[in-house]
Amino acid sequence: MSAIQEIEQLERRRFDAQIAKDLPTLESIFADDLIYTHSNGHQDGKASYIASIASGQSRYDKVDIENMTVRAYNDDHTAIVNALIQIDLGPGVDGQPSFTRIKYVVVYIKDAAKGWQLVLWHAQKQAA
Repeated sequence: MSAIQEIEQLERRRFDAQIAKDLPTLESIFADDLIYTHSNGHQDGKASYIASIASGQSRYDKVDIENMTVRAYNDDHTAIVNALIQIDLGPGVDGQPSFTRIKYVVVYIKDAAKGWQLVLWHAQKQAA
């Protein structure tokens, strides 16, 4: 399997883990020095982001990938993902479904011991 295919699968696995609150999977995917910049500009590190998923502060009921491009660099040891997704955030305060569309950039680094590690996420809200 190519690095590009590995990363495409890993991205889907990561979204599934975020939806399921599968914290051990997220622990293994996120690098210890993760910088996670949300679409509202708030930044988290690995521990605080995983804690926000565990508490329900960062909630994902469904993630639909509309478009994804993966580029591999550095002899397949670095990968950059550009994608457009729609996230179902569950019911809002008014009880109505809440959605957001975002473009994001992810950087993965392949660690000799840990495999692919997500080191950077940066998101930007898009018009509905």
